[in-house]
Amino acid sequence: MSVFKDKTLLITGGTGSFGNAVLRRFLDSDIKEIRILSRDEKKQDDMRHHLQAHRPDVAHKVKFYIGNVRQREAVDFAMNGVDYVFSAAALKQVPSCEFFPMEAVRTNVEGTNNVLLSAIAHGVTNVVVLSTDKAAYPINAMGISKAMMEKVAIAQGRSLGKDAKTTICCTRYGNVMASRGSVIPLWVEQMMEGKPITITDPNMTRFMMTLDDAVDLVVYAFTHGENGDLFVQKAPAATLEVLAQALKETYAQIDPKYGETEVKIIGTRHGEKLYETLVTREEMAKAIDMGDYYRIPCDNRDLNYDKYFIEGSEEVSHIEDYHSHNTARLDVEGMKKLLLKLNFIREDLGLQERAKGKEIRSE
Repeated sequence: MSVFKDKTLLITGGTGSFGNAVLRRFLDSDIKEIRILSRDEKKQDDMRHHLQAHRPDVAHKVKFYIGNVRQREAVDFAMNGVDYVFSAAALKQVPSCEFFPMEAVRTNVEGTNNVLLSAIAHGVTNVVVLSTDKAAYPINAMGISKAMMEKVAIAQGRSLGKDAKTTICCTRYGNVMASRGSVIPLWVEQMMEGKPITITDPNMTRFMMTLDDAVDLVVYAFTHGENGDLFVQKAPAATLEVLAQALKETYAQIDPKYGETEVKIIGTRHGEKLYETLVTREEMAKAIDMGDYYRIPCDNRDLNYDKYFIEGSEEVSHIEDYHSHNTARLDVEGMKKLLLKLNFIREDLGLQERAKGKEIRSE
């Protein structure tokens, strides 16, 4: 018997890559119902038809709600009777958010706050809010909005306290390989079409996680979190140059010509970093090492300003951030092994049966 037995889980933004990964993980469990709240009726319809065609035995467990987290009424309607929430609805594309920052604020900050307030009002037991490494020392609108989202979630958790009916915590993770917006499907498509692979900066590093890793992190936070906690999964990183070479060598198994694909350097895009930070040095000073994860408890200081401006901490000055330049670094062979965990690559190589159309290369 699991903690999800006979429970109802709501996933906001549930038609995205994360929501699909959660369905793969939980549909065969003893969970009673999984609710998908999103604003895209087409993606919901695609998900519904896929479940009916491929998982008719468990398709009845999934219920669909059209709505936007920006509208509290839509959230409340979906929240009624829910036990647990995975809050994944967000605007996540860096360039889009640079040009429309208020849209990022409305979804990522105000929308998430609607979810949290609704969850508290409906007596939800656990809420896990999904964040990104771009929220640590943010330099772009997407990261800034996600950083504010974290602050809102942590503040709500702190105000609820330790023994509250509702527990709110956050997870922060890096690049999820082959999720929507990932560069990996784009590069594969470029190779397949005989075009050069377009790289912004070959020395740029990114954390490398699979969607299953992301689900593991959220479940870990769900089962171990206290109000206001932030959880980060330790992850390896790779340079974009290594990632591109690993993809070329992997697809050379299909046709040697892919191994000869040209790599074209196009320069850094709007708001991109050379490397990503998962845990800032201020957070590392209080992080608790849980083995595969860091748990960062919320700051429980009150508004006594002496504690902020008179009393300091020398410890922070001697601690380094946890970022994609100083984590474990993958070489080409290590990156190739990790790529083989991706379903669409295994399908392309003929290692498993194709579950989606050949043109769909996101997980």
